Amino acid sequence: MGKDFAGNSSFYSQLPPQWHGKPYYSLDAWCKNTYGEKLYKIAIDAGFTCPNRDGTAGSGGCIFCSAGGSGEFAVKLRNVPDVETQIQQGLSLFGDKKIGGRYIAYFQAYTNTYGPLPYLKKLFTQALMCESVAGISIATRPDCLPPEVLQLLSNLQTSFPHKFIWVELGLQTIHESTAAFIRRGYSYPVFLKAAEELHERKIPFIVHLILGLPGENAQNVFESIQAMNEIHPFGIKLALLHILKGTDLATLYEKGECPVLSQEEYISLTAQCIGRLSPDITIHRLTGDGPKDLLIAPLYTRNKRNILNTLHRFLKEQGILQGSLQNLSENEKKGECLL
Repeated sequence: MGKDFAGNSSFYSQLPPQWHGKPYYSLDAWCKNTYGEKLYKIAIDAGFTCPNRDGTAGSGGCIFCSAGGSGEFAVKLRNVPDVETQIQQGLSLFGDKKIGGRYIAYFQAYTNTYGPLPYLKKLFTQALMCESVAGISIATRPDCLPPEVLQLLSNLQTSFPHKFIWVELGLQTIHESTAAFIRRGYSYPVFLKAAEELHERKIPFIVHLILGLPGENAQNVFESIQAMNEIHPFGIKLALLHILKGTDLATLYEKGECPVLSQEEYISLTAQCIGRLSPDITIHRLTGDGPKDLLIAPLYTRNKRNILNTLHRFLKEQGILQGSLQNLSENEKKGECLL
Protein backbone atom coordinates (compact mmCIF):
# COMPACT_ATOMS: atom_id res chain seq x y z
CA MET A 1 0.00 0.00 0.00
CA GLY A 2 2.85 2.39 -0.49
CA LYS A 3 3.99 2.04 3.13
CA ASP A 4 6.96 4.32 2.40
CA PHE A 5 4.51 7.22 2.70
CA ALA A 6 2.38 5.99 5.58
CA GLY A 7 2.33 7.96 8.76
CA ASN A 8 4.92 10.58 7.89
CA SER A 9 4.95 14.05 6.43
CA SER A 10 6.64 12.90 3.22
CA PHE A 11 3.26 11.55 2.09
CA TYR A 12 2.21 14.99 0.88
CA SER A 13 5.53 15.56 -0.84
CA GLN A 14 4.59 12.75 -3.23
CA LEU A 15 1.51 14.58 -4.47
CA PRO A 16 1.64 16.10 -7.97
CA PRO A 17 1.25 19.89 -7.69
CA GLN A 18 -1.74 19.79 -10.05
CA TRP A 19 -3.66 17.80 -7.40
CA HIS A 20 -3.66 20.83 -5.08
CA GLY A 21 -2.85 18.97 -1.87
CA LYS A 22 -5.24 16.03 -2.21
CA PRO A 23 -4.09 12.42 -2.68
CA TYR A 24 -6.17 12.15 -5.86
CA TYR A 25 -7.02 14.24 -8.92
CA SER A 26 -10.31 15.89 -7.99
CA LEU A 27 -12.75 17.91 -10.06
CA ASP A 28 -11.87 20.84 -7.80
CA ALA A 29 -8.22 20.51 -8.83
CA TRP A 30 -9.14 20.25 -12.52
CA CYS A 31 -11.20 23.44 -12.28
CA LYS A 32 -8.41 25.32 -10.51
CA ASN A 33 -5.87 24.13 -13.09
CA THR A 34 -8.14 25.08 -15.99
CA TYR A 35 -9.97 28.18 -14.73
CA GLY A 36 -7.96 29.30 -11.73
CA GLU A 37 -10.92 28.81 -9.39
CA LYS A 38 -13.41 26.28 -8.10
CA LEU A 39 -16.51 25.88 -10.27
CA TYR A 40 -19.73 25.20 -8.39
CA LYS A 41 -22.49 23.12 -9.94
CA ILE A 42 -25.97 24.56 -10.34
CA ALA A 43 -28.28 21.53 -10.51
CA ILE A 44 -31.21 21.79 -12.91
CA ASP A 45 -34.38 19.72 -13.24
CA ALA A 46 -35.45 20.33 -16.84
CA GLY A 47 -38.65 18.30 -16.62
CA PHE A 48 -37.44 15.04 -18.23
CA THR A 49 -38.53 11.51 -17.41
CA CYS A 50 -36.64 8.24 -17.97
CA PRO A 51 -37.14 5.27 -20.34
CA ASN A 52 -36.80 3.06 -17.28
CA ARG A 53 -39.95 4.69 -15.86
CA ASP A 54 -42.21 5.42 -18.82
CA GLY A 55 -42.40 1.83 -20.07
CA THR A 56 -39.78 2.04 -22.84
CA ALA A 57 -37.14 0.11 -20.89
CA GLY A 58 -39.11 -0.45 -17.69
CA SER A 59 -41.75 1.09 -15.48
CA GLY A 60 -40.37 1.03 -11.95
CA GLY A 61 -37.02 2.71 -12.47
CA CYS A 62 -33.82 1.49 -10.84
CA ILE A 63 -34.54 0.06 -7.39
CA PHE A 64 -32.49 2.77 -5.64
CA CYS A 65 -33.84 5.76 -7.57
CA SER A 66 -36.14 8.16 -5.73
CA ALA A 67 -39.24 9.79 -7.18
CA GLY A 68 -37.13 12.88 -7.91
CA GLY A 69 -34.83 10.97 -10.26
CA SER A 70 -31.70 11.94 -8.28
CA GLY A 71 -32.60 15.58 -8.69
CA GLU A 72 -33.89 16.48 -5.23
CA PHE A 73 -31.42 19.36 -4.98
CA ALA A 74 -32.12 20.70 -8.47
CA VAL A 75 -33.98 23.87 -9.39
CA LYS A 76 -37.26 22.86 -11.08
CA LEU A 77 -37.88 24.17 -14.61
CA ARG A 78 -41.62 24.34 -13.99
CA ASN A 79 -41.02 26.91 -11.24
CA VAL A 80 -39.02 29.34 -13.40
CA PRO A 81 -39.39 30.47 -17.03
CA ASP A 82 -35.97 29.59 -18.48
CA VAL A 83 -32.57 28.07 -17.81
CA GLU A 84 -30.87 31.40 -17.10
CA THR A 85 -33.42 32.16 -14.39
CA GLN A 86 -32.96 28.65 -13.01
CA ILE A 87 -29.24 29.27 -12.74
CA GLN A 88 -29.81 32.53 -10.90
CA GLN A 89 -32.21 30.80 -8.54
CA GLY A 90 -29.67 28.03 -8.02
CA LEU A 91 -27.00 30.58 -7.14
CA SER A 92 -29.25 32.05 -4.48
CA LEU A 93 -29.22 28.71 -2.65
CA PHE A 94 -25.56 29.29 -1.76
CA GLY A 95 -26.50 32.33 0.33
CA ASP A 96 -23.50 34.39 1.41
CA LYS A 97 -21.00 31.64 0.56
CA LYS A 98 -18.23 32.87 -1.71
CA ILE A 99 -18.51 30.76 -4.87
CA GLY A 100 -16.55 32.54 -7.59
CA GLY A 101 -17.79 33.95 -10.86
CA ARG A 102 -18.27 30.91 -13.11
CA TYR A 103 -20.39 27.79 -12.74
CA ILE A 104 -21.32 24.42 -14.20
CA ALA A 105 -24.93 24.07 -15.33
CA TYR A 106 -25.70 20.50 -14.28
CA PHE A 107 -28.73 18.91 -15.96
CA GLN A 108 -29.20 16.37 -13.20
CA ALA A 109 -32.70 14.98 -12.72
CA TYR A 110 -33.75 11.86 -14.64
CA THR A 111 -32.46 11.37 -18.23
CA ASN A 112 -31.44 14.66 -19.82
CA THR A 113 -31.11 13.55 -23.44
CA TYR A 114 -34.48 11.78 -23.41
CA GLY A 115 -36.61 14.37 -25.16
CA PRO A 116 -37.34 16.08 -28.48
CA LEU A 117 -34.22 17.31 -30.22
CA PRO A 118 -35.44 20.94 -30.54
CA TYR A 119 -36.10 21.04 -26.78
CA LEU A 120 -32.64 19.65 -26.01
CA LYS A 121 -31.03 22.19 -28.31
CA LYS A 122 -32.95 25.04 -26.71
CA LEU A 123 -32.07 24.00 -23.14
CA PHE A 124 -28.38 23.38 -23.68
CA THR A 125 -27.95 26.48 -25.84
CA GLN A 126 -29.64 28.68 -23.23
CA ALA A 127 -27.27 27.39 -20.57
CA LEU A 128 -24.15 27.78 -22.71
CA MET A 129 -25.13 31.33 -23.63
CA CYS A 130 -25.07 32.38 -19.97
CA GLU A 131 -21.93 34.40 -19.44
CA SER A 132 -21.33 32.96 -15.98
CA VAL A 133 -21.57 29.33 -17.18
CA ALA A 134 -18.19 27.76 -17.93
CA GLY A 135 -19.82 24.63 -19.32
CA ILE A 136 -22.63 22.13 -18.97
CA SER A 137 -22.81 18.60 -17.60
CA ILE A 138 -25.64 16.38 -18.87
CA ALA A 139 -26.71 13.36 -16.81
CA THR A 140 -28.17 10.64 -19.00
CA ARG A 141 -28.22 6.95 -19.87
CA PRO A 142 -26.04 5.27 -22.51
CA ASP A 143 -29.17 3.96 -24.22
CA CYS A 144 -30.37 7.56 -24.70
CA LEU A 145 -27.58 8.84 -26.95
CA PRO A 146 -28.87 8.32 -30.51
CA PRO A 147 -26.86 9.71 -33.45
CA GLU A 148 -28.90 12.91 -33.65
CA VAL A 149 -28.21 13.74 -29.99
CA LEU A 150 -24.51 13.02 -30.38
CA GLN A 151 -24.47 15.28 -33.44
CA LEU A 152 -26.21 18.02 -31.46
CA LEU A 153 -23.56 17.83 -28.76
CA SER A 154 -20.80 17.97 -31.38
CA ASN A 155 -22.45 21.00 -33.00
CA LEU A 156 -22.68 22.75 -29.63
CA GLN A 157 -18.98 22.10 -29.06
CA THR A 158 -18.28 23.88 -32.34
CA SER A 159 -20.66 26.74 -31.54
CA PHE A 160 -19.23 27.26 -28.03
CA PRO A 161 -15.52 26.44 -28.39
CA HIS A 162 -14.57 28.17 -25.13
CA LYS A 163 -17.03 26.20 -23.02
CA PHE A 164 -17.10 22.51 -22.12
CA ILE A 165 -19.86 19.97 -22.68
CA TRP A 166 -19.77 16.85 -20.53
CA VAL A 167 -22.00 13.78 -20.51
CA GLU A 168 -22.56 11.82 -17.29
CA LEU A 169 -23.45 8.15 -17.64
CA GLY A 170 -25.06 6.18 -14.82
CA LEU A 171 -23.34 2.81 -15.21
CA GLN A 172 -23.23 1.82 -11.49
CA THR A 173 -21.53 -1.54 -12.22
CA ILE A 174 -20.09 -3.56 -15.09
CA HIS A 175 -21.65 -6.78 -13.80
CA GLU A 176 -24.76 -7.92 -15.65
CA SER A 177 -26.24 -9.89 -12.73
CA THR A 178 -26.12 -6.82 -10.49
CA ALA A 179 -27.48 -4.62 -13.28
CA ALA A 180 -30.44 -6.96 -13.68
CA PHE A 181 -31.11 -6.96 -9.94
CA ILE A 182 -31.09 -3.15 -9.70
CA ARG A 183 -33.22 -2.97 -12.89
CA ARG A 184 -30.78 -0.76 -14.76
CA GLY A 185 -32.57 -1.46 -18.01
CA TYR A 186 -29.66 -1.81 -20.44
CA SER A 187 -26.73 -4.18 -20.94
CA TYR A 188 -23.05 -3.44 -20.50
CA PRO A 189 -22.35 -3.57 -24.29
CA VAL A 190 -24.79 -0.64 -24.68
CA PHE A 191 -22.59 1.38 -22.32
CA LEU A 192 -19.44 0.34 -24.18
CA LYS A 193 -20.93 1.48 -27.49
CA ALA A 194 -21.90 4.86 -26.02
CA ALA A 195 -18.43 5.31 -24.52
CA GLU A 196 -16.82 4.52 -27.87
CA GLU A 197 -19.04 6.99 -29.72
CA LEU A 198 -18.36 9.74 -27.17
CA HIS A 199 -14.62 9.11 -27.44
CA GLU A 200 -14.83 9.24 -31.23
CA ARG A 201 -16.53 12.65 -31.08
CA LYS A 202 -14.15 13.88 -28.36
CA ILE A 203 -17.05 14.53 -25.99
CA PRO A 204 -15.76 14.11 -22.41
CA PHE A 205 -17.86 11.84 -20.23
CA ILE A 206 -18.08 10.96 -16.55
CA VAL A 207 -19.10 7.52 -15.31
CA HIS A 208 -21.13 6.93 -12.14
CA LEU A 209 -20.32 3.83 -10.07
CA ILE A 210 -22.10 2.79 -6.86
CA LEU A 211 -20.28 1.09 -3.99
CA GLY A 212 -22.19 -1.36 -1.81
CA LEU A 213 -24.65 -2.65 -4.38
CA PRO A 214 -26.54 -5.80 -3.26
CA GLY A 215 -24.56 -8.96 -3.93
CA GLU A 216 -21.30 -7.21 -4.84
CA ASN A 217 -18.07 -7.65 -2.91
CA ALA A 218 -14.89 -5.60 -3.04
CA GLN A 219 -13.46 -7.63 -5.92
CA ASN A 220 -16.56 -6.94 -8.03
CA VAL A 221 -16.09 -3.22 -7.43
CA PHE A 222 -12.39 -3.38 -8.30
CA GLU A 223 -13.30 -5.07 -11.58
CA SER A 224 -15.55 -2.13 -12.41
CA ILE A 225 -12.68 0.23 -11.57
CA GLN A 226 -10.29 -1.70 -13.81
CA ALA A 227 -12.82 -1.55 -16.65
CA MET A 228 -12.93 2.24 -16.27
CA ASN A 229 -9.14 2.38 -16.48
CA GLU A 230 -9.37 0.57 -19.81
CA ILE A 231 -12.25 2.71 -21.13
CA HIS A 232 -10.64 5.84 -19.72
CA PRO A 233 -13.43 8.37 -19.29
CA PHE A 234 -12.65 11.99 -18.45
CA GLY A 235 -14.03 11.50 -14.95
CA ILE A 236 -15.61 9.15 -12.47
CA LYS A 237 -18.07 9.46 -9.61
CA LEU A 238 -17.96 6.98 -6.75
CA ALA A 239 -21.12 7.00 -4.63
CA LEU A 240 -22.18 4.90 -1.68
CA LEU A 241 -25.50 3.14 -2.06
CA HIS A 242 -28.20 5.13 -0.25
CA ILE A 243 -31.46 3.66 0.98
CA LEU A 244 -34.16 6.26 0.30
CA LYS A 245 -37.79 6.31 1.35
CA GLY A 246 -40.27 5.27 -1.30
CA THR A 247 -37.84 3.12 -3.29
CA ASP A 248 -38.01 -0.61 -3.88
CA LEU A 249 -34.56 -0.82 -2.30
CA ALA A 250 -36.04 0.54 0.94
CA THR A 251 -38.52 -2.35 0.99
CA LEU A 252 -35.67 -4.85 0.67
CA TYR A 253 -33.69 -3.06 3.37
CA GLU A 254 -36.60 -3.13 5.79
CA LYS A 255 -36.88 -6.90 5.21
CA GLY A 256 -33.19 -7.29 6.07
CA GLU A 257 -32.35 -8.31 2.51
CA CYS A 258 -30.05 -5.39 1.67
CA PRO A 259 -27.34 -4.63 4.23
CA VAL A 260 -25.39 -1.39 3.84
CA LEU A 261 -21.67 -0.83 4.27
CA SER A 262 -20.46 0.40 7.64
CA GLN A 263 -18.50 3.64 7.63
CA GLU A 264 -15.25 1.71 8.13
CA GLU A 265 -16.01 -0.62 5.22
CA TYR A 266 -17.00 2.28 3.00
CA ILE A 267 -13.85 4.28 3.77
CA SER A 268 -11.62 1.26 3.16
CA LEU A 269 -13.34 0.30 -0.10
CA THR A 270 -13.32 3.87 -1.45
CA ALA A 271 -9.63 4.28 -0.61
CA GLN A 272 -8.75 1.08 -2.44
CA CYS A 273 -10.78 2.18 -5.45
CA ILE A 274 -8.79 5.43 -5.51
CA GLY A 275 -5.56 3.46 -5.33
CA ARG A 276 -6.60 1.30 -8.29
CA LEU A 277 -7.86 4.17 -10.45
CA SER A 278 -5.67 5.60 -13.20
CA PRO A 279 -4.21 8.88 -11.86
CA ASP A 280 -5.26 10.92 -14.90
CA ILE A 281 -8.98 10.16 -14.53
CA THR A 282 -10.62 13.06 -12.73
CA ILE A 283 -12.56 12.12 -9.60
CA HIS A 284 -15.79 14.14 -9.61
CA ARG A 285 -17.32 12.73 -6.44
CA LEU A 286 -16.38 10.45 -3.55
CA THR A 287 -19.58 10.56 -1.52
CA GLY A 288 -23.22 11.27 -2.16
CA ASP A 289 -25.84 13.60 -0.71
CA GLY A 290 -28.97 11.72 0.26
CA PRO A 291 -31.86 14.09 0.98
CA LYS A 292 -32.25 14.24 4.77
CA ASP A 293 -36.01 13.80 4.61
CA LEU A 294 -35.66 10.68 2.44
CA LEU A 295 -32.48 9.03 3.75
CA ILE A 296 -33.05 5.79 5.68
CA ALA A 297 -29.50 4.46 5.67
CA PRO A 298 -26.59 4.76 6.08
CA LEU A 299 -27.14 7.74 8.38
CA TYR A 300 -23.42 8.47 8.81
CA THR A 301 -23.41 9.96 5.31
CA ARG A 302 -25.32 12.98 6.64
CA ASN A 303 -21.97 14.37 7.80
CA LYS A 304 -20.25 14.72 4.45
CA ARG A 305 -17.35 16.73 5.83
CA ASN A 306 -16.58 14.03 8.41
CA ILE A 307 -16.68 11.32 5.72
CA LEU A 308 -14.18 13.17 3.52
CA ASN A 309 -11.90 14.04 6.44
CA THR A 310 -11.92 10.41 7.58
CA LEU A 311 -11.18 9.23 4.04
CA HIS A 312 -8.27 11.64 3.64
CA ARG A 313 -6.85 10.54 6.99
CA PHE A 314 -7.18 6.87 5.99
CA LEU A 315 -5.44 7.51 2.67
CA LYS A 316 -2.55 9.19 4.45
CA GLU A 317 -2.26 6.50 7.12
CA GLN A 318 -2.24 3.75 4.48
CA GLY A 319 -0.05 5.68 2.05
CA ILE A 320 -2.57 5.42 -0.79
CA LEU A 321 -2.47 7.85 -3.70
CA GLN A 322 -4.65 7.67 -6.78
CA GLY A 323 -3.12 4.95 -8.93
CA SER A 324 -0.64 3.75 -6.30
CA LEU A 325 -2.18 0.25 -6.17
CA GLN A 326 -2.29 -0.22 -9.94
CA ASN A 327 1.06 -1.93 -10.29
CA LEU A 328 0.66 -4.44 -7.47
CA SER A 329 0.62 -8.12 -8.38
CA GLU A 330 -2.71 -9.91 -8.20
CA ASN A 331 -1.65 -11.62 -4.95
CA GLU A 332 -0.63 -8.28 -3.46
CA LYS A 333 -3.94 -6.76 -4.49
CA LYS A 334 -5.82 -9.60 -2.80
CA GLY A 335 -3.74 -9.06 0.32
CA GLU A 336 -4.61 -5.38 0.33
CA CYS A 337 -8.35 -6.07 0.19
CA LEU A 338 -9.60 -5.03 3.61
CA LEU A 339 -13.20 -6.16 3.19
